[in-house]
Amino acid sequence: MGPNPRRTIVFGQNLLIPAMLLHLPDVLTPDELQHMQATLAEAPWADGKVTAGTQSAQVKNNTQLPQQHPITHQMQEVVLQALKRNKLFFTATLPKAVFPPLFNRYGGEANSFGNHVDNAIRFIHGSGERVRTDVSATLFLADPQDYDGGELVIEDTFGSQRVKLPAGHMVIYPSSSVHRVEPVTRGARVASFFWIESMVRSDEQRRLLYDLDMTLLKMRNESGDNAHTVALTSTYHNLLRMWADT
Repeated sequence: MGPNPRRTIVFGQNLLIPAMLLHLPDVLTPDELQHMQATLAEAPWADGKVTAGTQSAQVKNNTQLPQQHPITHQMQEVVLQALKRNKLFFTATLPKAVFPPLFNRYGGEANSFGNHVDNAIRFIHGSGERVRTDVSATLFLADPQDYDGGELVIEDTFGSQRVKLPAGHMVIYPSSSVHRVEPVTRGARVASFFWIESMVRSDEQRRLLYDLDMTLLKMRNESGDNAHTVALTSTYHNLLRMWADT
């Protein structure tokens, strides 16, 4: 059973929020995290503006791994394998396509990313394939105590949500949200970021399906399968048939 989609970890505390902003703990195993941290410590970082749109490039000041570098491909495979085994990720995003994970670093003079909205359509480098960005994801790869600042700030109609998670944990949120990364004033913030095209493009419909799935799981854990859980399961799959684009 996963956490409520209206809750996330903000500076180690739980906070009720209305958006489909979800904290996924321990996406990486300790061995995977250690391997990624050691590899990225020696990585050749380049100007992050290369993947930014015209508007975003004006406020983007970080570094990224070049998309075609062998280290990037190696790290992408680690993240993608971790996502495949994460049931909560599938339940919350209902992925149709996942943009190949990218990797960024905030520190020194390249230490922030101002308010921006992610491009609605992303083209996969080298293939020309398109991914609609329904859900944005940030997988934290640096321990919070190793850097100051660097909070991911997500704006919604109910205010700003500030997110800073332990290394190996991930946050997902609607790609339509205005968001930014606060300046890093000490150390370095390293993360993987990517986008998901969902089978259900509506954030509200995905949230409803997630809530229903989590409620159904709780009922089955508490009382086993019965006529009520079968009926709810039928409702879930009928809604998914109605809304999903495969």
